[in-house]
Amino acid sequence: MAQKTLVTHNGTFHADDVFAVAAFLIANNTDNDWQVVRSRDEEVINKADAAIDVGGIYDIATLRFDHHQVGGAGIRANGVPYASFGLVWNIFGDMITMDKWIKEDIENKLVLSIDANDNGIKLSKNNIDDVYAYEISTLIADFNITWKEESDSTDNGDKLRYENFMYLVGIATKLIQRLITRARDKYAAKEFVIDAYNKATDKRVVILDGYYPWQDILLNMPEPLFVIFPNGENWSLKTVSKEKGSFESRKQLPENWAGLRDEELAKVTGVPDAYFCHNARFMANARSKEGVLALAKLALE
Repeated sequence: MAQKTLVTHNGTFHADDVFAVAAFLIANNTDNDWQVVRSRDEEVINKADAAIDVGGIYDIATLRFDHHQVGGAGIRANGVPYASFGLVWNIFGDMITMDKWIKEDIENKLVLSIDANDNGIKLSKNNIDDVYAYEISTLIADFNITWKEESDSTDNGDKLRYENFMYLVGIATKLIQRLITRARDKYAAKEFVIDAYNKATDKRVVILDGYYPWQDILLNMPEPLFVIFPNGENWSLKTVSKEKGSFESRKQLPENWAGLRDEELAKVTGVPDAYFCHNARFMANARSKEGVLALAKLALE
C-alpha cells in the first residue's frame, strides 16, 4: 500500500498544529499508511495528500486545513475564529467520536481554547499579578527546542524538533481518546443524576448512589446546594458551585468545620463518624451514608 503524506509546517510548533495532526491521524490513519512531514516548501505542500496549518488554503475536498490566508477560514458564532485544529475537528469529529454530543463536548472543552489561543484570544485573566495559569498551549510550546539545543545540533535541530513534535502528537492522541471516554461516560450518567434530582424530597440536597459526574447537570438546576455520593467505603458531602469553573459555592459548609478531622470534627458536629472537612469548606466526609446525611442537615441550618 502506497504511503500517503500529511504535511504541516516546520520550525516552531503550537498546540493547534499538534492537535490538528493528532485528530486527522485518529480519523484517517487506521492502516498506518500516513507519513507526517514538516515543511514550508511549496512543492512539498502541493504534492502532499493532506496539508494542515500550512499552505494558505482551506479546502475539504483536497484535505487542506489552513487558516493563515487572508480572511482566515471562518469564525464561530461565539466569536472564536477557526484555527487548524477546529477545522479538522469540524470535519472529522463525528467520525472520531461517533456521537454528535461528544463531539460538541470536546469542541467546548478542548478545541475552542486551543483555537482561541492560536488566534491570539485570551480566555482567562490573572487574579494575582505575575501569576499565570499553565495551560496546554504552554506545555506544547515548552517542547520547542532552545537556542542552545539548536546551536549544539548538526542539523539545526530539525531531528529533535520532529521527534518532539511526534511525541506530542502521541500525547494529544491519547488525550483526545481519553476525553471521548470521559464524555461518553458522563453522558451515560446523566439520566442517573437527573433521576436523583427528581426523586429528592428536598432538592437542596441531591443524593447519588454512585460517583457520577454531576457538576454540569446540577449547575443548571436552581435549588441544589449540596450533593451526597459514595466515596469508596465512605460517603462525601460536596457543595455545588455558583457557576461552571468557579471555586465559589452556592453555600459553604459551616466555618467552624474547616480543616477538622476525626474526633475534632465529630465533636463539633455531633456526628460520630464524621472524619474530614476541607479547609476551603466545599467537602466533608463521613464513614456512613447516615453520617453524611446528618452533616448535610446541619449545613443547611
